[in-house]
Amino acid sequence: MTADDRIFTATSAENEGSFRPGDWGLFAAVSAIWGSSFLLIDIGLDALEPGLITLLRVGLGALTLALLPRERRRVAREDRRRVVLLSILWVGVPLTLFPLAEQHINSAVTGLLNGATPIFAALVATFLLRRPPGPAQRAGIAVGFLGVVLISAPSISSSSGEALGVALVLSATLCYGFAVNLAAPLQQRYGSANVMATVLALGTVWTLPYGLFGVAESSVEWRPLLAVATLGIVGTGLAFLAMASLVGRVGSTRASLITYLIPVVSLVLGVALRNDSVSAIAVVGIAVVIAGALLAARPTGRDRDAVSQPTPATRR
Repeated sequence: MTADDRIFTATSAENEGSFRPGDWGLFAAVSAIWGSSFLLIDIGLDALEPGLITLLRVGLGALTLALLPRERRRVAREDRRRVVLLSILWVGVPLTLFPLAEQHINSAVTGLLNGATPIFAALVATFLLRRPPGPAQRAGIAVGFLGVVLISAPSISSSSGEALGVALVLSATLCYGFAVNLAAPLQQRYGSANVMATVLALGTVWTLPYGLFGVAESSVEWRPLLAVATLGIVGTGLAFLAMASLVGRVGSTRASLITYLIPVVSLVLGVALRNDSVSAIAVVGIAVVIAGALLAARPTGRDRDAVSQPTPATRR
């Protein structure tokens, strides 16, 4: 599962001091774990059907968070439909689409395309949350989509199968764009771990039918099973808690830099370990996407004023 900085709201932990060794350790660990997600999916596809990969990933992630101690908060009635919708947009749909996409495109290209998540998040915030973008944000969204075109162009021109893979990844990334905007107020009220545990539990229900459908067509091989188990327990469970801890230590703004490292890690691992072929224009494209995302993430004057005020989570 990829996670974006926008799922975390600004808090009093926006520290200005230097990273301590433990901070760097968390930063590196989460970047590596989430950056390797697409590689682990690719390895899982060697023996497992896409639906089963998603079910195992989500189910193991849910089990991991359920077993770990945390402060549990009951979701208010008025927020329950939002949590259900979040479980569909953040887990059910995108985590189903990624393995399907990787049947057509390699893990490196998938990771590069997923780097557009901040662009979609900014676009969704602009049109659905009635937050008019400033000049830098408008430029960032435009530059980001140019980068997406550069990444997609070689695959789209190669074959219809690869074009389908690109479309599936971009659809998943668009879901993330909606989800990260929906998640922010919920996490502020109930805590990151509680929200993630709930949406993963619900996501297990949504992905169960398609996952069971893929059991008969899958085979038992230890390497793919170990890859998917790692993806679920570590990448979808423990890494999220590590990210939440990092946000608490260094603040959401600096922790969000992980977002821009994930596609780079995915590219390096895919090329080095799976011999993924990536065109030079796609590599240029991810640089353009990252530049656009950095522009789009710049706060407007109103955002800066909001950050200076205590959030509801801070008031507690």
